[in-house]
Amino acid sequence: MQSFQPPRRILMGPGPSDVSPRVLSALARPTIGHLDPEFQVLMEEIKTALQRLFNAPDHACVPLPAPGTAGMEAAIMNLLEPGERAVIAVNGAFGGRMADMADRAGAGVTTVDHAWGEPVDPARVEAALAEAPTKVLAFVHAETSTGARSDAPVLCGLARKHGALSVVDCVTSLGGIVVDVAAWDADVVYSGTQKCLSAPPGLSPIALSKRAQAAISARKEKVRNWLLDFNLLMSYWGGEGGRTYHHTAPINALYGLHEALVAIFEEGQQAALVRHARMHEALVAGLEAAGLAMLVAEQHRLPQLNTVRVPDGVDEAAVRAHVLKAWDLEIGAGLGPLKGQVWRIGLMGASATAWHVRLCLTALCEALVAQGFAADAKAALAAADDKLA
Repeated sequence: MQSFQPPRRILMGPGPSDVSPRVLSALARPTIGHLDPEFQVLMEEIKTALQRLFNAPDHACVPLPAPGTAGMEAAIMNLLEPGERAVIAVNGAFGGRMADMADRAGAGVTTVDHAWGEPVDPARVEAALAEAPTKVLAFVHAETSTGARSDAPVLCGLARKHGALSVVDCVTSLGGIVVDVAAWDADVVYSGTQKCLSAPPGLSPIALSKRAQAAISARKEKVRNWLLDFNLLMSYWGGEGGRTYHHTAPINALYGLHEALVAIFEEGQQAALVRHARMHEALVAGLEAAGLAMLVAEQHRLPQLNTVRVPDGVDEAAVRAHVLKAWDLEIGAGLGPLKGQVWRIGLMGASATAWHVRLCLTALCEALVAQGFAADAKAALAAADDKLA
């Protein structure tokens, strides 16, 4: 057995994104104990920084010790008890995963199903909420499987109107488009570190409102997930009266998250959002100049997750294999009903740069030409450069 030496890839799929050298360097700092006083100082800084990033000054904000799916599971399992009703908006793979988790929690699940690539329809969600008393409304703000953005403030408002707690999946949105938990009046919002924050996968920042915390404290049964039981977890992260042992925190991963937060605040949160939007405009202009079409309507597109239709007669897997072999470039395939029909191109965090846009267009056009599709790389680059000027 020998040391593993990973290839150097350019990550432009649906996640993870490229991790910046400064975050990689932070990960390599000396490990200290998870109850070390200096580490506890770091924990407090991370909690405060997450409140700032989410704009959630009145929420409890902590990073869960697992990927973004753990945030989803924590939200669902902490809030729902057997027999309670959940309305889940499904417009892609991750809304479907929410519904599966709610069912496993023993809830009565009503799904509001949409075509993949469409945003969640508030009118249909409100009709479902009006049918019966509901404990939780859950939806995906930025659906990673399709690249569609839904209207979080409107949907959270519907939850409030009908007496439900809102659960918002912001795994792909945090750091790439506006996430404003206070303005939305959202109850539980979770994300992941491997998308627009450009830290390695393995942590899930989560924000819980006082309403959500009260609902968890008032449960009749124990939360069915021990590690992610918020009442237990906060005995470590809350720190009131001294932290108590709950789990061994992923110390070095938290170093990486801390450095990623330092980086986004140095750039400026608004500047980061503008950068993502600008790179998206350039990429789309280049793709369209190359003869390609987008899946999602322009007004509902995510700048950080671009879903591109595969032209007729083109082998989408062969294109992905070509750009990986020839350019060390990773782009994503379609999921579910979109399998074989789309590519998913990420412009997230450290991967949202003009260099990434130009390289992706060059590599993609080369792969398409190899299959006989007339993709003009010069025209694609000129269109992108016009947006970047």
